[in-house]
Amino acid sequence: MSIGIALSVTSPAGNYVDAIVEQARTAAAAGVRTAWLGQRLDYDAAALATVVGREVPGLHVGTSAIPIFGRHPLLVSSQAQTAQAATHGRFHLGLALGARFLVEDVFGLPFERPVALLREFLTAVAGLLGGGENAFHGERLTAAPTLPVTVAGAEPRVPVLVAAMGPKALRTTGELADGTLPYLASPRVLGEHIVPTITRAAEDAGRPAPRIVAFVAGTVTGDVEGVREKALREMAFYDQVPSYQRVVSLAGATRAGELAVIGDESSIASAVRSYFDAGATEVVFTQTDLGSPEDQRRTFDALGGLA
Repeated sequence: MSIGIALSVTSPAGNYVDAIVEQARTAAAAGVRTAWLGQRLDYDAAALATVVGREVPGLHVGTSAIPIFGRHPLLVSSQAQTAQAATHGRFHLGLALGARFLVEDVFGLPFERPVALLREFLTAVAGLLGGGENAFHGERLTAAPTLPVTVAGAEPRVPVLVAAMGPKALRTTGELADGTLPYLASPRVLGEHIVPTITRAAEDAGRPAPRIVAFVAGTVTGDVEGVREKALREMAFYDQVPSYQRVVSLAGATRAGELAVIGDESSIASAVRSYFDAGATEVVFTQTDLGSPEDQRRTFDALGGLA
């Protein structure tokens, strides 16, 4: 079983990059196999994943995920190949559509026909990562390199995954990418909605079975009630994003924080099994800092023991 964590440090004393690297080392020492970085407005996820992968030998690293609005496939391909060469083949490129209120309010870009843009972006990136230098001319973007696009040592080809959960995005991802990065999708939602849709799309396109990298909020703790209350507060951001509202509702919940896995080591192990049973190929725990630092260390040890 492939078990990973999402790296994040709250209010580090000193250098954030150093703190993330240290957290990655701690997780890797516990037996965790992969570490993922979400894209934010402060650090660059691809760059930070590159540093972590370079500093922690053997640990696979990925972005979860880089929004495609405001970015160009040529530049994203360059980032991904640089990371792949630097980590000697342990980088995974995760992309996302993002949310309307962030794209429009933060970047000042119209959030129009996102799935159409995703289709063109994935088509262009696939060609670039495959070493092709043929120009791509789409309705939404153009990628016409006039210089070489391949980074020596960027092998094997960088896998491309998409944080897709809606039916249209899942079908596009199954057809053009290597897998999906669902978050807040319960085992029931995974098994009934996400896995069948993307798998069928991949089969129809003649592609291999897709990777299903399920991101699960949770931590080991003895203070279940207190950490649950914190989860409801800190995960409230996702309650305003339509794509997350949909999967939360499909799970029978009303708030994102209700889906966090909070309890002892056996609770975590049971949850991990349920996600694999539902069709996940990999499970990644995020929000592991909902409890105390000691809780987080226990979480890393629990997950590492399952890997």
